[in-house]
Amino acid sequence: MSETKASIVNDPVSEPVGYLALLRRNRNYRYLWSGQVVSLLGDWFNLIASASLVAELTQSGVAVGGLFVIRMLAQFLATPFAGVAADRYNRKHILIAADLIRALTVTGFLLVREPGQVWLLYVLTAIQLAVSGFFFPARNAILPDIVSRRELGAANALSSATWSVMLAFGAAVGGLVAGQWGAQPAFVIDALTFLLSALLISRIVYQHDASLGGDRSVSTAIRQYVDGLRYLGRHKDTLAIALNKGAFALFVAGGFQVVQVAVAESTFVYGEGGGTGLGLIYAFMGIGTGLGPIVARHFTGDRDRPLRIAIGLSYLIAAIGLVMMAPLSGFGLFLVATILRGAGGGIGWVFATQLLLHILPDHVRGRVFATEFALFTLMNAAGAAAAGWTLDNTNLGLSGMIWIMAVLIIVPGILWALWNVYRARRQPQSLPEEEELATG
Repeated sequence: MSETKASIVNDPVSEPVGYLALLRRNRNYRYLWSGQVVSLLGDWFNLIASASLVAELTQSGVAVGGLFVIRMLAQFLATPFAGVAADRYNRKHILIAADLIRALTVTGFLLVREPGQVWLLYVLTAIQLAVSGFFFPARNAILPDIVSRRELGAANALSSATWSVMLAFGAAVGGLVAGQWGAQPAFVIDALTFLLSALLISRIVYQHDASLGGDRSVSTAIRQYVDGLRYLGRHKDTLAIALNKGAFALFVAGGFQVVQVAVAESTFVYGEGGGTGLGLIYAFMGIGTGLGPIVARHFTGDRDRPLRIAIGLSYLIAAIGLVMMAPLSGFGLFLVATILRGAGGGIGWVFATQLLLHILPDHVRGRVFATEFALFTLMNAAGAAAAGWTLDNTNLGLSGMIWIMAVLIIVPGILWALWNVYRARRQPQSLPEEEELATG
């Protein structure tokens, strides 16, 4: 694995394979990708149905914001143990177990039918998303284990594009289902997709050599996770890359989840409780997050410097989308602007992941991805909570909140640009961090 990692770093542009060739030639990745397709379909069904159901039962921005806070905080609290698990145990087994537990949990959503039962939806959501906190770091960590260095860029981009396509398709269909028949059918579909995903992932041929030793106590797990944090402290560039997703979540993504529910429920109302309109917003978001990285990668390839420049531009693209949608002058323009906002977020997400896949050694990969995901979920929760409170307790309104997001998102973009200028000036006479990781 170290030889492969070194090759990735020292030759990042060596004839990367195409997306279709990757799916044809790599059986293990094909099963992992297929499981992602079906489980994401159910995920978006579940999210649209849950948000619409809470909005309908409570008529409260704080309640809707609370749903997204719970979704994020549950994953955040799980990630210290999830990162250690991804570096210690068989990553394939973690993925299968997570799918099975989530399938069982989601069936409990069928019991929520009255305002007094919303607490149960919150509890089940916390369980489901805590388990997801184990799934996603393990999935990122296993990717370099089942694809070659030439396939890594295509595998990461295709996985992210699939997330976006299924967001577009799953949210649109989920919104239609929720808008026409209510939330219950969406919950059933979600449970079934987790089962099918587990079946597909079980077909992967994979042997994991645990990179963490020691006993299996909680105290040891915490210590090993802290060691992963120290690794980030020693490698400032890796930390800077890992902060991008959290920054976008804090200033835009977390709050916008609440805003778009309110927009669908009160401004552009289509379907029962605005479920169809909300599904369309998510669908257009998926179009943006899918197309943005694919188009950008045509120009950047898998090269370090162009990837970094594209991340900086992604903040500007998102800001332009927010400025376009802020007046709330029409649903069509709002959806077009949503594509731009999604493209900005998608480029930043995919390329940050790509940079980490290039430079991270196997023995800390699970913990670093878990920490990155923890930062993202915590900032997402903070953004959602702030937006829910602002919506209920100020006179800013939806338009004013979107204008503020458009301004704030420029801040981390500027900080990222300044970091890369500093890094470029600091490193010419020294060993680049990527080569240090490859050889260390």
